[in-house]
Amino acid sequence: MEFKDYYDTLGVKTDATDAEIKSAYRRLARKYHPDVSKESGAEEKFKSVNEAYEALREPERRRAYDQLRAGGYRGGDEFRGPPPNWHHSQDAGDGDADFSDFFESLFGRGAGGPQQRRAGPRRGRDVHAQVAIDMATAYRGGSERISLDDGHRERTLEVKIPAGILPGQQIRLAGQGGPGAQGGPAGDLILEVGVREDARFTLDGRNVLSTLAVSPWEAALGATVTVATLGGNVELRVPAGSDSGRKMRLRGRGWPGKTVGDQIVTLAIHAPKAETSEQREGYEALAKAFADYDPRA
Repeated sequence: MEFKDYYDTLGVKTDATDAEIKSAYRRLARKYHPDVSKESGAEEKFKSVNEAYEALREPERRRAYDQLRAGGYRGGDEFRGPPPNWHHSQDAGDGDADFSDFFESLFGRGAGGPQQRRAGPRRGRDVHAQVAIDMATAYRGGSERISLDDGHRERTLEVKIPAGILPGQQIRLAGQGGPGAQGGPAGDLILEVGVREDARFTLDGRNVLSTLAVSPWEAALGATVTVATLGGNVELRVPAGSDSGRKMRLRGRGWPGKTVGDQIVTLAIHAPKAETSEQREGYEALAKAFADYDPRA
């Protein structure tokens, strides 16, 4: 069989931290997931990435693999099996996992696996998945019904969304991961949250960005106008003499959290079309009154 270089598969150095290995795994799993990737061979790459992460995520298992690799093996080398004194921390994965012969020769396959070396209940694997929610739900929190096919089964779950969750943060659902072996508990389901784009708002850290349309006379003379925020409408005082592009801050109207963000409102002056003779006369009078004004000067 062929020796697998799991570090090369994940694109990390041999001294990578656990966090770096996890980050690389999550990035590659998203890239090659069969449901989203259009790349040739994505499914096999996805399986290879999962296998590499399974080998390196558990410290004792990683140490055993590192000792074996230190013997001079590199990816693609002929491998005839672990040495007689080979020891690993535990069987990996579950009975439904699709691992290579190389992996199974080192770590087994889980319940009923051909290299099973430890009896007794074993916890199931944690399952990673992604979920996209709208901005309003992420802001205020609530429940989101999601449909999920995590490789074990298709199901629909009601997920509690904490208020103020940010893109990239995770929600852990205990016992919703891979099934345990020999009566062991199931693993957890770990959802990485994505926040869908919103037509009115853009999230910038914990600040919320929006654009406010104002009329020329509101900008010139000043006005109090209604502004939409994720928490509801508020009144904003537009100072006289405001230009397009002016930014105004609504403190505490941004994203919730220990430090609440602000909403940054950018003014955009919109001039109405002159569709009647009275409206054209109004513009003509305005042009006459400001005859010396050159906006391009």
